[in-house]
Amino acid sequence: MPAPDVDTALLDRGGVRLVVDGPRATITLDRPDVLNAQTPATWQALRAIGQELDPDVRVVVVRGSGRAFSAGLDRRMFTGQPVDGEPGLLEIARDAAHVVDARIAEYQEGFRWLRDPSRLTIAAVQGHAIGAGFQLALACDLRVLAQDAQLCMAETSLGLVPDLGGTLPLVRLVGYSRAVDLCVTARRVPADEALGMGLANAVVAPDELDAAVDALVERVLAPVPGAVRETLAILAAAADGAGETEQLATERAAQVRRLAELSAKS
Repeated sequence: MPAPDVDTALLDRGGVRLVVDGPRATITLDRPDVLNAQTPATWQALRAIGQELDPDVRVVVVRGSGRAFSAGLDRRMFTGQPVDGEPGLLEIARDAAHVVDARIAEYQEGFRWLRDPSRLTIAAVQGHAIGAGFQLALACDLRVLAQDAQLCMAETSLGLVPDLGGTLPLVRLVGYSRAVDLCVTARRVPADEALGMGLANAVVAPDELDAAVDALVERVLAPVPGAVRETLAILAAAADGAGETEQLATERAAQVRRLAELSAKS
């Protein structure tokens, strides 16, 4: 069933579909005619979903419609003309630095909530995941790739930098040196290489992608919800570089909360 609490006009303007089925939500970038290229309206729609999604949703799947996950930034953003009522890059650039900073911060919110440990997120990637598309996949906890997937951090080739939150998870996953290679050269990474360097959790045939993601969703929904949430938070702390003493304390505090909840239910 469609989610009732998110503005459908906003979703339509951003080219985003949202379907909620019990504990699972599926977000689909739905502009297949332009390979699901993204605009500021896309990021506004994603941010609204993050703000309004029911807390009972435990797993979010992000996918693209058609033959690509997302080819990145809509090229109309470079023309200097508004795109679907939103300013293009050249118009944004004319504002004062603090205004531009605040605008980019709003865009980042469309991606940031996908890393919240309150729910597990999965990117189902087929075809191109370029620039903003790659960063959207990186925002998710897990990535299942079709064999035809191509990942690319293309921003530097356009004179820009990755600014939608993708650099932190990229360095976490592949390390600094490989991240430099991917970001500075803007080369395309095929699915098998992505699997080898840790960017993908699994690679499957294109016609098996949906089934593989469905099976993964079933597996991650099996554990107790609170245990998954706390474990994600513990792992995030470790990935953020917590020292041994801090990490042990984080584990203890989480276990205390789990034991208290289990005891209350017994």
